[in-house]
Amino acid sequence: MLTYTLIGGLATAVHYLVLIALVELADVGPGLAAAIGATCGALAAYAGNHRITFASDAAHGRALPRFLLVAALGAITSAALVFAGTAWFGLHYLLPQVAATLLVLFAGFAVNRRWTFA
Repeated sequence: MLTYTLIGGLATAVHYLVLIALVELADVGPGLAAAIGATCGALAAYAGNHRITFASDAAHGRALPRFLLVAALGAITSAALVFAGTAWFGLHYLLPQVAATLLVLFAGFAVNRRWTFA
């Protein structure tokens, strides 16, 4: 779990570095830069988790689509929890975001270990 969390942190750093570089140095719009950065971060997370965290021999043609599905479901879950926490319960956005992050972290690890990279 620690390695999974560290890989996720590195992938997040890749996401932000690409985002900032594209916006500040290449004059790319923030929305497009965020999408490109997120894609680069997801690919970094996939590579690190495939090789290091799970040391998987699963074929990329099977594992990558599964990983991206888990990541997309995590993003949707996170957004839904933040929306519900703020719109329905009047919470400060960081409270449901922290809860969503923890939920997605642990659920993502479990699903990726048992399904994506198995």
